[in-house]
Amino acid sequence: MDEQELEDLERELPALSRLSRFARSLDRIPWFANLGEPLTAGARAVAETYLTGLGYPDAGVAILVDWEDAADAAESLDWQSPAWEAEELLRADLTARALDLLSEDGLHVGMTLIANQVSEPAKEAMEQASFLWDMEDAGSRRLAVGAAVQAAHGAALALIAAVDSDFDAENHPFAAKFRLFEFGRWPVGVAGSSFNLF
Repeated sequence: MDEQELEDLERELPALSRLSRFARSLDRIPWFANLGEPLTAGARAVAETYLTGLGYPDAGVAILVDWEDAADAAESLDWQSPAWEAEELLRADLTARALDLLSEDGLHVGMTLIANQVSEPAKEAMEQASFLWDMEDAGSRRLAVGAAVQAAHGAALALIAAVDSDFDAENHPFAAKFRLFEFGRWPVGVAGSSFNLF
């Protein structure tokens, strides 16, 4: 390893260290433990932080009370909606920030680690939740687990960007969306003026 390679590695260590700590925490999340339950004040505040950061401060939080509602809401989401486009712009910005701090290979390794660490616990929790709810729709289960993986990915990008001390990861919409999973919920998505939350 030459001096430049060593310098590059040293530059990446703070971000990779944050990713590693985050990845180790992912099996302790109460994935899908509070689906359909009344919303706590803390979870409502986090939902409002997400909506404000996404550019939808006037959207209402719609609590979905059963799997049928959640599946319908997830399947009817317009992936080209303004809310979807706002998330994609945020994702592109965070990815660019991450690539200022990590090489493409480093970012790929980090994101793969996150996906691997979240997939299994989220899948196991979803199996338990679907058993308790007597829900057999495999497609809806996959959507929920995929949403968990995507939320962890977004939160990880925000953590990387926070290596730059000027970046506020704590209040970033992706951090808020991930915290909703930490509350045991499934943030299904924004449709019109409603944020569907199961």
